[in-house]
Amino acid sequence: MYIFATAYKGAFIGPIAKGLGWIMNGIYVFMSNVFGIDNVAVAIILFTFIIYMALLPLTYQQQKFSILTRKMQPEMQAIQKKYEGKRDQDSMMAMNEETQALYDKYGISPSGSCIQMLIQMPLLFALYRVFYNVPAYLKNVKNIFTPLVGGIVGVSGYKATMQSIYEDAKISGLSIDFVGSKLTKTQTKNYIIDVLYKLPSNGWKSLKEAFPTLTDSISTTQAKLAHINYIGNLNISDTPWNLMKSGIHGAGALLFIGALSIPILCYVTQLINMKMAPQTGNDNDSMARQMKVMNYAMPLMSFFIAFTTPVGLGVYWIAGAVVRSVQQFFLNRHFEKIDLDAIIDKNKAKAEAKQEKRGIRREQLLENATISTRKYGIAEKASISNEDAGLDDSDIERIDDFHKNPPKGSLAEKASMVYRFNHNIPDDDDSSENS
Repeated sequence: MYIFATAYKGAFIGPIAKGLGWIMNGIYVFMSNVFGIDNVAVAIILFTFIIYMALLPLTYQQQKFSILTRKMQPEMQAIQKKYEGKRDQDSMMAMNEETQALYDKYGISPSGSCIQMLIQMPLLFALYRVFYNVPAYLKNVKNIFTPLVGGIVGVSGYKATMQSIYEDAKISGLSIDFVGSKLTKTQTKNYIIDVLYKLPSNGWKSLKEAFPTLTDSISTTQAKLAHINYIGNLNISDTPWNLMKSGIHGAGALLFIGALSIPILCYVTQLINMKMAPQTGNDNDSMARQMKVMNYAMPLMSFFIAFTTPVGLGVYWIAGAVVRSVQQFFLNRHFEKIDLDAIIDKNKAKAEAKQEKRGIRREQLLENATISTRKYGIAEKASISNEDAGLDDSDIERIDDFHKNPPKGSLAEKASMVYRFNHNIPDDDDSSENS
């Protein structure tokens, strides 16, 4: 996987990551200029708050969906019981119509609970790109490395030296060949920024030994990076798993404990948030039981995933769960006070209008299905007698002749062939040969 100190260029996720990075950069610059706070973790937390406040209307609709779905369950179960074991087409159509009418009555959609997930998943993938490669999206962060990178590329043999430092640091998620690849000067500088941004503490020591003339610039850059890119002793661009391994191999127990706390907090905060959210259905409903299992499985999945994703993404999950829990507290209090019956009565009027519209469309379809072919010499309809249609004997003879001898190549001829095939009616030519 090649990652440059430039924005990710994926066709779908790339533009989303660029947009999110633009917002984060704005937050970072604002906090730096107004409050003098230069810290990526703080920008992530504020960014998370803004994202979830923007999603609040969608969250509100999803919460209302869950509550109304729970209230709707007895009626839904009655419909399911009514058609239990019936698999004929008429019964299935009737069941679908009654189910749709029930959804209309409560003003909800069968796919309503999926919308928020469909929105959040691309955000999550895009945020992974932003947090993993912050200098690509936060210009102020990238500028920290500019003086040092300029000094490195001015040293003879710097490519081989940087390749050695990169390989010794064992940085995951990067595939770099400074020596063998034909890189432009800009690409080479971007690669160096990628490496410097993810260097562990022993890597900076190696960097000073490899470039002794740049010791002061290296120390300055390292100090600035520690100020903006760390939560305590945790590098937000590194993964908890890598940090835990560094803690075991001599970096200290505090690093190990701090890194382990990120997945644990991801699990605990999301579990609390899941427990606070209103449940869909009741305890006897199979879907409700599945959702209950998912409510325990999802936080557990985040616990394991958080080990192998950047600490910054874990901070986003934790901050997001905290913000959602606060939102949920106030939403729960709000929904305790609202009159659900009034909402349902309001939706009933809308449901009747929808059903009337569907009824009109159904009548139109039936009308269209009853084809009038007067312009072909046929004035009959399937539901009208010849006498009611005003047909005399000559009209009927002409109609019969049209059916028996439709114009060659016409649609009527094709329809006649299909009709004869479906009803095993031999052609006149075939019957004459057989006789």
